[in-house]
Amino acid sequence: MAWVSLILAGLFEMFGVTMINKLHKDRNWKSIVLLVLGFGASFIFLSYAMKTLPMGTAYAIWTGIGASGGAILGMFLYGESKDWKRLVFIAMVLGAAVGLKLVS
Repeated sequence: MAWVSLILAGLFEMFGVTMINKLHKDRNWKSIVLLVLGFGASFIFLSYAMKTLPMGTAYAIWTGIGASGGAILGMFLYGESKDWKRLVFIAMVLGAAVGLKLVS
């Protein structure tokens, strides 16, 4: 269950980062509430996962999901560059997260 919580934490992290971008475009109360809820849920799920998983592993995977997921969402939602080099480095981040899972 800890791994499911960690993945959910990463997905809410991605949502929170997306809401930061939305807040820059639409300064309204709805964007602020969604941003706070996204990051709040992310921290709650991360906290739950860290009751079982080692801190270093949990944090690395959480940030990996958030960073790579945020970059991918930026490509699809905001027209950011889809350069092959960028995709290679995103794959490296995800590969490192899988590697941490395998050795934990």
